[in-house]
Order: sequence, then structure tokens, then C-alpha cells
Amino acid sequence: MGLRVGIAGYGLAGAVFHAPLAEAVDGLEVAAVMTRSPERGEQARAAHPGVRIVESVDDLVADVDVLVVASPNASHVAIALAGVEHGLHVVVDKPMAVTAADARRLAQAGDGRVTVFHNRRWDGDYLTVRRLVEEGALGRVTRFESRFERFRPAIKTGWRESDVALGGGVLLDLGPHLVDQALHLFGRPVSVYGEVLTRRQDALVDDDVFIALEHEGGEISHLWANAVAPLHGPRFRVSALTGGFACDGLDPQEPQLRDGMRPGDDGFGAAPPGRLVREDREEAVALERGDYVAFYRRVRGWAAGDGPPPVDPWDAVRVLEVLEQARAVVSRDRGVGEAR
Repeated sequence: MGLRVGIAGYGLAGAVFHAPLAEAVDGLEVAAVMTRSPERGEQARAAHPGVRIVESVDDLVADVDVLVVASPNASHVAIALAGVEHGLHVVVDKPMAVTAADARRLAQAGDGRVTVFHNRRWDGDYLTVRRLVEEGALGRVTRFESRFERFRPAIKTGWRESDVALGGGVLLDLGPHLVDQALHLFGRPVSVYGEVLTRRQDALVDDDVFIALEHEGGEISHLWANAVAPLHGPRFRVSALTGGFACDGLDPQEPQLRDGMRPGDDGFGAAPPGRLVREDREEAVALERGDYVAFYRRVRGWAAGDGPPPVDPWDAVRVLEVLEQARAVVSRDRGVGEAR
């Protein structure tokens, strides 16, 4: 018998990411979805025949084995704690919480039963960077650059771009991916610098973020998350003493999932090659194929008692600690509320 998955929230995170990725894994079944939207409920029924649609957390956790929290950021902790108290294994969409203090509280309460959806550890371009770094193919890394840059001068509807109380803004939306990848590569930073700014007229949340980290090994990470960048830099650029690597564009899995492709379809997760540069030559490097399903394959094993969680929740706590340090630099240098 497979493990029954219940998903709290059926917006972008629940419908586009968690539900199709979980169902792509043998032994996992999307059994229940919590939504108060009749339209989203019908979408869930169409995509997952036989799914149980509920409107409350109590009803959701009553008959599932794995709880997925895919609701707005500010509700993550309360819903996840309900799952923990019910004895479930819990997957929390990133960020784990809006504050590091709440994330620590959840990690402690979870006691091995909570993981966090830092899915971009399985981006194909990041997998390629990690392989090159771990193999020593570039020599000692001096600088790591990573970007999520978009150009959206008009403010979109929805809580991510309009409601700071729900955890909106690019610092909490894209920042967790950037910081998690940097810490995963080089470890905890010894110093943090941040610029967390609100640029667009009438914007209510931050939309222009830069974070610089210095790691214990001397590597410097420069991280950008931006909604007002008409000219995009490389997705990754890694500078090292014997070579460098760069690649452009975002991993294709998100747009492919949005367009209805599913893991296993021809071309899913495939992207154009990157560039490896040495002193005397430049060559194309094929990118690893992106594999978000790997997260849920590990969820299946973890929930069945076979292996650790795919992401240690304390890694997600450390990510939020760094994001709070980056925001604190702005508060200290400009005054709280003046970073515009």
C-alpha cells in the first residue's frame, strides 16, 4: 500500500510543484487537498481523480501519512505543527517560516519528522556547479555568483507581491533558494551583507535584493533576487584559480510543470549547456538534467523509515538566519522602513 499525501494549499506551490512531483513517485498518492476555493477544488479533482477535498487542517490530517504545507508563508508553522502533533511526516514549502525563531521552534518540535522543499538543490545547473566544485575541476573557488533576475515593472496580484504579513517579497520568495545553494556548497558564512530594497512605485514588499556572504574557506557568494532587472546576468558564474564556469537562463522544470509537462516526458529537465573556461581554452559543458522528483523519492524513503529527510530542517533554519542578517543590515544602515 502506498503512502497517502495530503496537500495544504492548491495554488502555485501545491498544484504546479508538489502534487505532480509526488504523484510521479511510485508509492506516493495525492489523497487529499485542502482548499477553500471551489475552483481550485475542481482543478484538483480533475488532476487527481478520487482526491478528497477538505477545507480544514483537522480534516486534512485525519487520513494521510505525509502532510505537504503549500500555503502562504505565514501559515507554514501552524499547519506543519498540526501535522507533527498528528504523527505525520511533514514537507514544508520554502521558506520554512517567516522568521528564524519560528523555524527553530518547528524544527525542534518536528524531531526528525519535518523536511523543507528546497527543491532547487535539484536544478540541473546547480547540480552541474556542485559536481564541478566537488570534483575540483575549477580549482579553489574564489567567487560564486547566483541570480534569480526578472523584469516585472508592473506589480502582480497575489500575496507574494502585495502582503508582507503573509511573507511576501523576493527576499523570502527567491532568497531561500539562493542562500540554501550557497550554504550547501560552501558552508555557513562568517559575514553577511545585504541590500533589501523596494523599488517599484506603490510596491508593498521588497523587490530588489542583493546578499554577499563570506564563507569560512574564503569563498565569496554574491546573490541577486530581483523583479526589476531588465538586463539579466548569468544564472551562475563561478570563478576559481584554474578555471571558471557560467550558464544562462533558469532551470526549465518550473515552466515545464506550469505548461503541463510531467517528469518522465521527453525533454523534461533538460537545458542548454554551460561554459567552462580555462587559461588556454573554452569548452561547452552539458548540464545535468534537473530532477525535482528526487526530493519526493527521498520523501518516500524517509516516511517509510528508510533514510534521512531529503533536506535537514536545520539547514532551512540557517537559511532564514542569513536572510534575517541581510535584512538587519538595511535596518541598521538606513533605519527600519526606509529601504526604498
